[in-house]
Amino acid sequence: MTDPAPAIPPAEDERLPEFCRALGLPGLADVHVHFLPPRLLRRVWAYFDAAGPLVGTEWPIRYRWSDADRVAHLRRLGVRAFSALAYAHRPGMAAELNRWTLDFARDTPGCLASATFYPEPEAPGYVEAALAEGARVLKVHLQVGGFAPTDPALDPVWGMLSDAGVPVVVHAGHAPVGTANTGPDPFAALLARHPRLTAVVAHLGAPDYRAFLDLAETYERVRLDTTMAFTPFFDQFVPFPAEELPRLRELGLAGKVLLGSDFPNIPYPYADQVTGLARLDLGDDWLRAVCWNSAATLFNLP
Repeated sequence: MTDPAPAIPPAEDERLPEFCRALGLPGLADVHVHFLPPRLLRRVWAYFDAAGPLVGTEWPIRYRWSDADRVAHLRRLGVRAFSALAYAHRPGMAAELNRWTLDFARDTPGCLASATFYPEPEAPGYVEAALAEGARVLKVHLQVGGFAPTDPALDPVWGMLSDAGVPVVVHAGHAPVGTANTGPDPFAALLARHPRLTAVVAHLGAPDYRAFLDLAETYERVRLDTTMAFTPFFDQFVPFPAEELPRLRELGLAGKVLLGSDFPNIPYPYADQVTGLARLDLGDDWLRAVCWNSAATLFNLP
């Protein structure tokens, strides 16, 4: 009996359900999706439109649609589980963002209840409240937030999340524009203090892929998400080193690589993300793990 043919990379969004069926998956689980309050979302899109200093290049938003239209599109694609990541960039905004994202998840089947935090005295209180309300994933953006992960104000929060085992998606890498708080060294310092933290490093830690692969191998609870990696757009700036693909495969099979997309704030079709992963030729077992199984285990998805 011959092995089944490998799943064919989807050329366009509408082919994603067929791709999932070929792999025998119920759908996709995307840990890196953004839904924001309308006023804040308009500001974020305006920043991308202007190619702001932390963007560094032209970045036309592909899915500039209403919340309802974007949720409907994810469902058409077969994305059965997704986050609603928001991130605070100044004091006094995280608690309000959490109220919005938690309400959004409550009213949106398939959305993982999401929250954020910022280094401020109130952070332990509102993170504890978010966890009590069912937050299943948190997000911090060290680049946009402009803070160090080792800020003392965050020690109680990191400890709380470590104890709860709730994942936090961390934009810790330098891409697209590095700052004093990004890169592997600040993140490694955080893990040295909180080695049991369940962390998901956004964008595979680009451009310092090797160093973040090292951290994922070293720390049991550290994972990586694929957001934007292996797409033609991202590859022109920070291509993943081909010689590290064997390590990426082993980490993926170990449950440590999760699908992420950055939907809707991407300048290309969603299918480009999954196509890029399929074209790595790391095997269907790897694709099953990355696209669904590992997130299903992490978040106890039905």
